[in-house]
Formats: sequence, C-alpha cells, structure tokens
Amino acid sequence: MLTPPRTVVRRDGGLYALERALQRRGFRHVAGADEAGRGACAGPLVAAAAILPEGRRGEIDELADSKLLTPAARERVHDEVVARALAYAVVVIPAEEVDARGLHVCNLAAMRRALASLTTRPEYVLTDGFGVDGLDVPGLAVWKGDRVAACVAAASVLAKVTRDRIMVELDGRFPGYGFAEHKGYITAEHSAALRALGPCREHRFSYVNVAAVSGRDGRPPRARRPVGTDAASPEPAAGLPGLGPGAFAGRPDEPMGHCGASGGTVGVALGEQPRPPASVGEDVVMEGGVR
Repeated sequence: MLTPPRTVVRRDGGLYALERALQRRGFRHVAGADEAGRGACAGPLVAAAAILPEGRRGEIDELADSKLLTPAARERVHDEVVARALAYAVVVIPAEEVDARGLHVCNLAAMRRALASLTTRPEYVLTDGFGVDGLDVPGLAVWKGDRVAACVAAASVLAKVTRDRIMVELDGRFPGYGFAEHKGYITAEHSAALRALGPCREHRFSYVNVAAVSGRDGRPPRARRPVGTDAASPEPAAGLPGLGPGAFAGRPDEPMGHCGASGGTVGVALGEQPRPPASVGEDVVMEGGVR
C-alpha cells in the first residue's frame, strides 16, 4: 500500500504556511487556540479560539503574535479577526476559579471550552504550547504557535484584547493598583501597590507574591483565597466587566456563550466539572514576572 507523501512545512514559509499545508491535506477548517493572562497575578485568564477563512480573505494585515503588536495594532487586528473569521470564541476564567482549580487546569479547560464553542466545527486544531485533550478532532501543540500559525496568532489577539479591556475596566473599580497600565502582571509598580494596599478580590491568592502580602502564605494554595469579601473590595461579587451584551455565566450543564451573527462567542466559564488539582508549582508560574 502506498503511503501519502510527507508534508514539510518550512520555518521560513511565513505565518500561513502551516495552515495552508493542512488545508492541502484536506483539513479545510483549521482552528487555533491561545490564552492571555497566564503570568498575571490579578484579573481573569482569557482563552480564545478562531478559524480563519481559506485564501486571501483569511490573510490579515499586521497579524502577528499579540505580544509583538502595539496596543493600537492589536485593536485593529482584533476587529479584522472578528470581521473575517469563520468562527471565533472567547472564554473568561475569573481569578477565583484560577485559585480554586489551579492555573494549568484552568488554562486547558478554557482552551477546550473556546474550541467547543466555535460555531464552525474545526477539522484540525493547533494550540499554543500545550496539547488539549478531550477534543474529537486531530490536533497539534505548537511551540510558540502564535508566531508560526495564523489561526493561533488570531486567537492570541482576541484573548489579549479582551483581557486588556477587562483590566482597564477593573482599574476603575479597584483604583490604586494600576491595572490599566500593567494589566495585572507583576511589575515594580504593581508590587509596590500590593504592599501598600494589600490584594483586592481580583488578585489570585494562590500566587505566592499575593499570598505573601495577604498574610496567607503559610496556607496551601487552594486555601489562600479568603472566603467572602476582603477589606480592599467590600462590594459583593459581580459579573466581570468588559464583555458587553451576550456575556454568559455558565453552569456545567449549560451551553457555553451566546453566538452572534458573525459566528463569535463570548462567555464566562464558571464551575466546569472538577478535575484533579494541579501541582503547587503550576500556581506560581509567572511569565516574565517574579515569584
């Protein structure tokens, strides 16, 4: 029996080379998934998935890894992805969910939910860095996928812009921390504000730098978040800002999100079926930050 020839994707083939190679193999709808906020110690974790059209319509000017774009360029690319994508989905995991279930577990669950929420069923899935189980289609985890696959780069922009908008709104609700500037990542200014003000409800108490200034660093990661409200955020819990019409707080037995005419979905993921807790080490991973 003859085996099909091996497909070779050259490193210098550009951002669209991997998807085009898969499409030539018959996988027309290639979805990419990525997240934003993994390394932040405040604010939600946001994951997104996107399927770009084949051909020229799927080629978006300025599309690149969201971390390589200026804020203005990210906004332009975000709007182009929303306008052109065959389908896209965004899932938001609140800080309290990250504390309760662990960073890595939430990261994979968010990408899984985003991919499952796409209104066009993917035939192949590319994810940034981590493989996602529980999918009924073939997939590949791509190292630095947001720099080598257009659909992953599109997902990274959707996740980053959504999260940045949320953090800007949280800055108005929790002044003094500088969320609008550093977006919850561990900068010198953020660390100084944490020491001066203590953490607010939007901080991740399972992260060691937050636990240390909250006086709860001696407790296991899952037990670090205070029950109820805290002194820095006396108001009752409220829905996450920045999501606009169609934002959805889901139960495990409910469909994820609200689908618009453009095929996009935005949702708030709460309480997915619990999985075994992640190791303590996963709770202190800080991309570009300090422990």
